[in-house]
Amino acid sequence: MNESNQQWLNRIQQELETNILGFWMKHTVDEKNGGFFGYMSRDLTVNPEASKSLVLNTRILWTFASAYRLTGNKAYLQIADRAYRYVNEHFVDSEYGGLYWMVDSAGQPLETKKQVYGQAFAIYAYSEYYRATGNEESLQQAIELFHTLERYSYDDQYQGYFEALTREWQETDDNSLSEKDLNEKKSMNTHLHVMEGYTNLYRIWKSDELHAKLKSLIEITIKHIINPVNAHFILFFDEQWNYKSEHISYGHDIEGSWLLVEAAEVLGDEVLLAEAKKIAIRMAEATLNEGVDSDGGLLNEAGPHGLIDTRKDWWPQAEAVVGFYNAFQMTGEEKYRDAAIGSWSFIERFIVDETYGEWHWSVNRDGSPSDNDEKVSPWKCPYHNGRACFEMIERLSGSAAAH
Repeated sequence: MNESNQQWLNRIQQELETNILGFWMKHTVDEKNGGFFGYMSRDLTVNPEASKSLVLNTRILWTFASAYRLTGNKAYLQIADRAYRYVNEHFVDSEYGGLYWMVDSAGQPLETKKQVYGQAFAIYAYSEYYRATGNEESLQQAIELFHTLERYSYDDQYQGYFEALTREWQETDDNSLSEKDLNEKKSMNTHLHVMEGYTNLYRIWKSDELHAKLKSLIEITIKHIINPVNAHFILFFDEQWNYKSEHISYGHDIEGSWLLVEAAEVLGDEVLLAEAKKIAIRMAEATLNEGVDSDGGLLNEAGPHGLIDTRKDWWPQAEAVVGFYNAFQMTGEEKYRDAAIGSWSFIERFIVDETYGEWHWSVNRDGSPSDNDEKVSPWKCPYHNGRACFEMIERLSGSAAAH
C-alpha cells in the first residue's frame, strides 16, 4: 500500500470510530422509551415524542452488527443487540408477519403498512446480525421475511416487486416511501434494496430459491431499471415497467453501480458478473461526467433539461466514495480513484459537522449547510456513511477480496 492510501485509510478509520459510530453510541440511545431517539436536530436537540421508523432502526442494527463483525469491539455489539431487541419487540407484526413501517415514541404501531423497502432493510440487518454473532434466530427471521416477500410482494406476471401492501398484505394505493416519492407500483429504490438484502442473505444461506431470485433481480435491474441509452437509473414504473419519471438521482446511480457488482459477485455467476461490471462502469462514468461538481461534491438530481436539485446531501457523497473507487478497481483508471478521493475530501471539508458531530443532512451548492437540520430522523442514519467507511477500509486494506 502506498503512503497516500495509508493516510487516506487512517482518516477514514478516525472518522468512522470517533465521529460516526461514537456519535450514535453517545447521543442517540433512548433510555426512557427504549431503542433510539426518532428525531434529533443539527444542534443535538432531541424530540422525545418523535415517531421511530423501521428504516432508522434496521439501519442502526445493520451498521453496528457490521462494525462488530469487522472490529470485534464489544461496545458495538451492545448497540447492535439493543437495536435487534427493539426491532423484534416493537416493529415485528406477530399477527400478520413482516414489520411495521413506523412506531410511535413509546414503540406502539403507528403506520402498519408493509413497505417492501423496509422489509428489505430488515433482511439486510438480520443477515448482518447473524454474520456478526451467529444468532440463529436472526437468520431464521431473515429467511422467513424472504419467503413472505416472495409470497405477497413478487409480481408473478411482470416480475419484480410491488412497493407496498397493507398490514394484512393486501393491495394498497398508498405506495410511496416518502413525500418526495411518486405513488407508483414499482420503483428503482425498492428493487435496489431488495437486491442488497437478498445479497447479504445469500452470503449465509445458499438456497436454490434465493439464488434464482437474486439472479432475477440483477437481470431486472439491467433490463428494466438502468436506462440503456444514458446509463442512469429510471426511478419509477407502473406494473409493466413503463417509465413514470425522467429524474436522475446521481447518488442512487453511483450507489447502484457498486451494489449491482457486489450482488453479482456474491451470486457467483461469472457471465452475469461480467455484464454487471460493464454497465456499472458506464454508470460511474455518467455520474462522474454529469454529477460531480467542481468542488468534488456530488449534486443531488437532474431532469431531462439539466440540474433540478444542486444541493449535496450526505448520503450521495458517501456512496460516491465507494462507487468511484469500485470503478477504479474494475478499470485501473486513475480518474475514478481521484473522484473517490475528491468525494472524501468534500465530505471532510463540508459534510462533517465540526461543531456538533456526525454529518450534516446536506449543504447548498456553495458549501453552506442547507435548511434541513435533521441529524437523526426516519431517514438520517449511520448506514450510508458507516458503510462507506467499512467498504473503504476493506478495499484500501486489500481485504475486499475476502468479503
